[in-house]
Amino acid sequence: MRSMLIGKKIILGISGSIAAYKSALIVRLLVKQGADVRVVMTPSSTQFIAPLTLATLSGKKVYTDFSEHDTWNNHVEMGRWADLMLIAPASANTIFKMANGVCDNLLTAVYLSRDCPVFFAPAMDEDMWRNTSVQYNVKRLVSFGHILLDVEKGQLASGLYGEGRMAEPDTIIENLSRFFSKPDSLRGKKALVTGGPTYEPLDPVRFIGNYSSGKTGIAIAEELALQGAEVDLILGPTNLQVQTHGIRVTPVNTASEMYDICMQKFTAADIIVMAAAVADYKPKISEIQKIKKAADKITLELEMTPDILYEMGKKKSKGQILVGFSLETQNEKQFTLEKLKSKNLDLIILNSLADKGAGFKHDTNKITIFGLEGKETIFPLKAKTDVAKDIVAAIIQLSHEHQELP
Repeated sequence: MRSMLIGKKIILGISGSIAAYKSALIVRLLVKQGADVRVVMTPSSTQFIAPLTLATLSGKKVYTDFSEHDTWNNHVEMGRWADLMLIAPASANTIFKMANGVCDNLLTAVYLSRDCPVFFAPAMDEDMWRNTSVQYNVKRLVSFGHILLDVEKGQLASGLYGEGRMAEPDTIIENLSRFFSKPDSLRGKKALVTGGPTYEPLDPVRFIGNYSSGKTGIAIAEELALQGAEVDLILGPTNLQVQTHGIRVTPVNTASEMYDICMQKFTAADIIVMAAAVADYKPKISEIQKIKKAADKITLELEMTPDILYEMGKKKSKGQILVGFSLETQNEKQFTLEKLKSKNLDLIILNSLADKGAGFKHDTNKITIFGLEGKETIFPLKAKTDVAKDIVAAIIQLSHEHQELP
């Protein structure tokens, strides 16, 4: 079988950890698979494995400092050269620096300059791995869209047995190969997806919200990523977790927060799928203190939240694909087609609360997709993960049609 790593340009970053000895095997396996490997080491990592060993295995110079013999090692050029950056082992110190933009060695400078996907394989003792600050930094890197190669359980350098061992080289190579072998229908495309509800606060303990779980938005984001797109997911309050690596997740609470983030990311996106159930209204005044029970009735004054989809429709450029959702309880088709036109959408997905097993609080949904000129495709009740595949398939078809236009 042809290797998926043939010709791939990979930077291997090595930080200070006893697990650095495994990096020699990683280099050997990458080269054997046909990859072009450049090794960048932190100063402390050279105490665990000699640069000469890695230079011999890679057949290339190993980089350890910003300059050598009056020659500058161009971290910007290296960062832009790579198809993928792998940091293995990733020590707690290097993970912190990556998560917080610290740039005090050549490895972190290359990391901050790179324009490619990042995989990182932590390696440390179990107590360090479980430390709250380390887990915070790891989750932050995952939220950036970086791909975590999770630690394994086994014998540790401390002599203890537990979690913290770096993933084995064979496992790491398998993950890289799988990454490059995924479908590429949307490779090179940037997607922006929203999901979940918004919560509009009445006071510090109460809010106006809805029953959206975020399942559909997450499923669409994951399917877009599996098809090769670079995905940003703007996610309202939910207990669900994104399971697919490489998706950048930005959590928000209110419609205004979602609007601000979406507008920041909208221009750069090729595909925008607005699956979130955004509140149409919010309290005009959000009380600083809890509203106390004082009367039989209370009157709330509401005002409209920003119409994110409408604003995107006004600003949409040629080639961008904008997808909206419509959840109706009456005159479903009429209202949906009106929304398709008034908000300048390319596709709109109709959900109906009248359909059993569809809508909020279900693992299934029944949708109808409307395209331009009212083209209508009706789907049966399906799992929301399968619904996401149908929606993304429609997006892929539309993307291909856009590419064929003169």
